[in-house]
Amino acid sequence: MSTIRVDVVSAEASIFSGEAKFVALPGEAGELGILPGHIPLITRIKPGAVRIEKADGGEEFVFVAGGILEVQPHHITVLSDTAIRGKDLDEAKALDARKQAEEALKNAKSDIDLAKATSELAVMAAQIAALRKYRQKK
Repeated sequence: MSTIRVDVVSAEASIFSGEAKFVALPGEAGELGILPGHIPLITRIKPGAVRIEKADGGEEFVFVAGGILEVQPHHITVLSDTAIRGKDLDEAKALDARKQAEEALKNAKSDIDLAKATSELAVMAAQIAALRKYRQKK
């Protein structure tokens, strides 16, 4: 079976690098599924889970807080400021961060504060959803 090279990179580190049979992730216009030989594509991605079906049959989950996806026929690159392996997600921290974002939303004094709090709340909600999705697969 053919595979495609996948690299998931955050601002701090390479999170995943390897061969995959299939990759699913939250595209800007909806869920994207990518197989080897996919046509070239560059698009923004929304916060959520990147699901990688590895060549060896295993699965890798990575939470991304949005970013850019580049697809070439034999290579996928996911670039995100924040990317966290599914096994490293901490629900307590994510719930606390969501609570702080909700509080910031209530106390927003300007449009910029409101936009920042809304964005952070969306990212935390996506992270919690990704964590729960990851746990269901385990």
